[in-house]
Amino acid sequence: MKKHSARVAPLSACNSPVLTLTKVEGEERPRDSPGPAEAQAPAGAEAGGRTSPHCWRCSRAQLKKMFWGVAVVLCVCSSWAGSTQLAKLTFRKFDAPFTLTWFATNWNFLFFPLYYVGHICKSEEKQSVRQRYRECCRFFGDNGLTLKVFFTKAAPFGVLWTLTNYLYLHAIKKVNTTDVSVLFCCNKAFVFLLSWIVLRDRFMGVRIVAAILAIAGIVMMTYADGFHSHSVIGIALVVGSASMSALYKVLFKLLLGSAKFGEAALFLSILGVFNIFFITCIPVILYFTKVEYWSSFDDIPWGNLCGFSVLLLTFNIVLNFGIAVTYPTLMSAGIVLSVPVNAVVDHYTSKIVFNGVRVIAIIIIGLGFLLLLLPEEWDVWLIKLLTRLKVRKKEETAEGGADLGSGPQSKNRRARPSFAR
Repeated sequence: MKKHSARVAPLSACNSPVLTLTKVEGEERPRDSPGPAEAQAPAGAEAGGRTSPHCWRCSRAQLKKMFWGVAVVLCVCSSWAGSTQLAKLTFRKFDAPFTLTWFATNWNFLFFPLYYVGHICKSEEKQSVRQRYRECCRFFGDNGLTLKVFFTKAAPFGVLWTLTNYLYLHAIKKVNTTDVSVLFCCNKAFVFLLSWIVLRDRFMGVRIVAAILAIAGIVMMTYADGFHSHSVIGIALVVGSASMSALYKVLFKLLLGSAKFGEAALFLSILGVFNIFFITCIPVILYFTKVEYWSSFDDIPWGNLCGFSVLLLTFNIVLNFGIAVTYPTLMSAGIVLSVPVNAVVDHYTSKIVFNGVRVIAIIIIGLGFLLLLLPEEWDVWLIKLLTRLKVRKKEETAEGGADLGSGPQSKNRRARPSFAR
């Protein structure tokens, strides 16, 4: 069977309105400068002036990838913003954030079945469910998914997933969705800091600057509402959610590394199974203690609950497996674009005040997020680009000086017809 070479790290539940984006491998590398043989002829042209079919195929593939990228960005943006707004709407009739978290996480069980359907449709060599399951279980080690592996390598991530989503949803009750969505973008800065400390990742000054901008944005966002207790608690909950999401991603990379598509789907389905068997008791306890209580099951807005769960599931599917059709950076851009979408909705549906401090905080956090999207070799690429531009400018200046120095004689020479072709 033909295996996928790309590997991804499953998202924490928090990349949706409640989760965060994970770093995926397979980012595009800069194309090397053409060699002497390539520089002699224009790119994309063969002897005789015909366009190279190979270059045409490459450009068409890139256009296709960009088209899919736009579709993925729109899907990420709409699903994240939509699930956030739908959660806010749900709490008007159903004030139970932990129960909503538990209900939505149960849908994770569908990851592996949906992946297997895609495997049957796309793969040339069909495998049975058992065969595919056993192959994906190798991700956990030679012995597969044992009870010990389940509790040591899956259960902790199930707890982090639940905490990330619960803190995010609980924050939506305290502050507006614009602040929640923009503050959650700080998650990427926390991932960098933890990776630098725990995983000993490469130090990058620009990412330190991005982390400082994220922290400054959090302080300014708190100041925007005058440090009221209600607002401070909500912001603290969002920051806690972003921290749990970052811890999820760093621990996943530390303990499990990276996963292929099938392995990632199986892992996320296992988190759903863990939620069903080990987290179900908590919403039951909260119900009978009347911490999260509703009078009857008929009063539950099932449409909102199912809609939120579907949007959250869609967000995580696209964010985890969108790398198969487009660039990871474009998927990250969808999260940033969801912030203005939430801002527009809040402007017409709530009493949010976009004062100067809040706008500056949003811009600072967004700028920090975009800086974190820069690849590790961005400085090398920038130096190469500046060097090429400098050399080209010198060549153009030298050519211009030669033309001026030749004087009238050069003009007479150009005027005379040449018979030596």
